[in-house]
Amino acid sequence: MQKRFLITPGPTPVPPEVLSALAEPVVHHRAPRFTEILKQVVAGMKYIYQTENDIMAWAASGTGAMEAAVINVVNPGDHVLVASVGNFGERWKKLTATWGAEVTALDYEWGTKADPADIEKALAADPQITAVFVQHSETSTGVVNDIKAIGEIVARTDAILVVDAISGLGASDLKTDEWKVDVCVAGSQKALMVPPGLAYAAVSDKAWKVIERNTQPRFYFDMVAMRKKMTGDSAQTPYTPAVNLMVAQNAAIELIKDEGLENVFERHRVLGKAAREGVKALGLELFAVEDPEANSVTAVKVPEGVDGTKIGKIARDKYGVWLAGGQGQVKGKIFRFGHCGYFGHSDIVVGLSTMEMVLAELGFDVAWGASVGAAEQVFMNSPVML
Repeated sequence: MQKRFLITPGPTPVPPEVLSALAEPVVHHRAPRFTEILKQVVAGMKYIYQTENDIMAWAASGTGAMEAAVINVVNPGDHVLVASVGNFGERWKKLTATWGAEVTALDYEWGTKADPADIEKALAADPQITAVFVQHSETSTGVVNDIKAIGEIVARTDAILVVDAISGLGASDLKTDEWKVDVCVAGSQKALMVPPGLAYAAVSDKAWKVIERNTQPRFYFDMVAMRKKMTGDSAQTPYTPAVNLMVAQNAAIELIKDEGLENVFERHRVLGKAAREGVKALGLELFAVEDPEANSVTAVKVPEGVDGTKIGKIARDKYGVWLAGGQGQVKGKIFRFGHCGYFGHSDIVVGLSTMEMVLAELGFDVAWGASVGAAEQVFMNSPVML
């Protein structure tokens, strides 16, 4: 028997309390009990999103939430702006183009952030832009964009700001209302600590005005239909929801509320810093620009002379540890530690020690224990429980 560790940026480990909730008997989705559960989930998601905006929820992946955002705010021929800093920025480009938008792309070197000044210039150059699409936390690189600055810029125009917070929500601070985010999408399988299958969107009044004028064909992801059902005292969904996942999400929200959102963010800051310090102590190079708020995933450059395609396989097959590899243009060039959601200090220690053993096996000169020791020093000074 081999004990397995999931140290990826999604899916992520699920707490025992959430697994127990997931195993509860199925509730009928039109029963009063489920209505109460749905209301509690909506209220809890507003707490995590830091918003008073409407919350939409579907049985779908995070990409489902992204597509829901696109088909509700983009008409064929609309001018949109996409700031792409990685693989999931590229997904915004593909989705918006697929649904007929005229896409202006700001393409940044992977591992760097979007520059708010570039977004401001692009909006000034094309007043017809109706929506700006950007990542909060770019899962493929570990970068966290400055959504506060971007939000202030977009809010001065008629365009709306659409943010992918799938790996960032619940791990790094994201003040949806204060930062003027109009549509913010998320998925259950990362810092929200639930298995994959729930997709969310928080939608502002400014966005609703755009959505209500939208003529794009849509059915399952129709936000207008979802809003009519989900809001009010008789909260429901238009179609059968993922009932047990909603029950599990409610349990996960209670864990987040018990810990307190600021403490959750601080725990992730400590975990992120420990991972980065451990990587650097081994003489490895971080892939993304270092940022104390980039705490969902740590991306590491594969050292010269090491076959990056073998790192994940050895970690998984020999040590039972799932690490994430690179995606798209950085496949085989980086590997990634996830630490968003149900993670503590022991997970970082396991990940770093596995990294040492795997790299040594692949010919890298390892200073044994250096990465773990550096992480331990961070943990010793942590202001929150880990």
